Amino acid sequence: MQRIEKISNRQLMVLVFLYTVGSTILIIPSGLAEIAKQDAWIGALAGVVIGGGTVVLYILLWRLFPGKTFVGICEAVFGKWIGALISVMFMFYSFIGSTTVMFYSGNFFKINFLPHTPFPLINILIATVVVVGVRMGLETIARTSELMLPWVLILLAVLVFTLLQEINLEYMLPVFEVGWKSVFWAGFSFAGTAFMPIVFLFAVFPSVLNADKARTGMYFAAILGGGCVVVITLLCILILGPNITSRSMFPSYALVKKISIGNFFQRVEVIMAGLWFVTTYIKTTFYFYGWVSSLAEILKLNNYRSLTLPCGILMIVFSFVVYPDVVYMQYWDSTIFPPYILTMGILVPLILWMVGVSKQKLSLESKNKP
Repeated sequence: MQRIEKISNRQLMVLVFLYTVGSTILIIPSGLAEIAKQDAWIGALAGVVIGGGTVVLYILLWRLFPGKTFVGICEAVFGKWIGALISVMFMFYSFIGSTTVMFYSGNFFKINFLPHTPFPLINILIATVVVVGVRMGLETIARTSELMLPWVLILLAVLVFTLLQEINLEYMLPVFEVGWKSVFWAGFSFAGTAFMPIVFLFAVFPSVLNADKARTGMYFAAILGGGCVVVITLLCILILGPNITSRSMFPSYALVKKISIGNFFQRVEVIMAGLWFVTTYIKTTFYFYGWVSSLAEILKLNNYRSLTLPCGILMIVFSFVVYPDVVYMQYWDSTIFPPYILTMGILVPLILWMVGVSKQKLSLESKNKP
């Protein structure tokens, strides 16, 4: 029988913070600048507002079905067969998420650090760390995240304070030139990348101790993570300018190259890459954890660990072909991904919550009838 793993509300806050930052800090400034130009930072703020509402929806659904994973909620609301169908969709979305983030990570290290290393080898190395982490269990990942959090915060602080001297306020003018539609679309893109994937953490929620405090902490951790990405996006606009930011595949990495204090403290890209590796590792790990644990629950297995190796191999293989090239990746991110994540990130949870509330009211009314 599988041992029930437990994590504290503080550990959940750390996981949500790192998960929200995730690959978002690496790729989203470019997409925001492409949509909203110099108003990308306003779009990021709009994304935090949209994302905050999304997290509230998840909290309401979690409160309505305490102790249940997303798969369990689907079966409780829609029954065995329809619930299983939606659960398979959820599992598939989580699978796609793990492979796409792995592609981002592998592509980033391939371009910037390991140009002569075969791309499949880089992905295999990343996947090995992810699979080992998931096999070690949720408690181990949570403790590791707690150890990594101070370093992430220190590196973020160093990044911000060492770049203040490079700021050019003219890059953000004129303000709100693109109009509210572009700002809203940029905000939705931001929320879809940073906040809506939190739905896949429903696989973790049943393991959280003191759920009431954890829900409040999760909300503030998500907002704080989104706020960090807003700051990085603003720095990209103020230092690189909207044109260079939109044309760069990894603008936050280009930002780090600007760090130079007294011609002594410079060329710290590799150190800062550690920040992105930690956050993207957490995001990939929990995409993978959500996929494997959901598959185990659908198949009624007692232990998800037996699935980690075959699922890890499948994730590696699919990460080679999920994006045929960078052009398709940009097309996917801008055109296909928004309605894709909207379905599982907002539409399905909203329907589950509405139907769950209706069933609960009908149940109470039937009990109160004489």
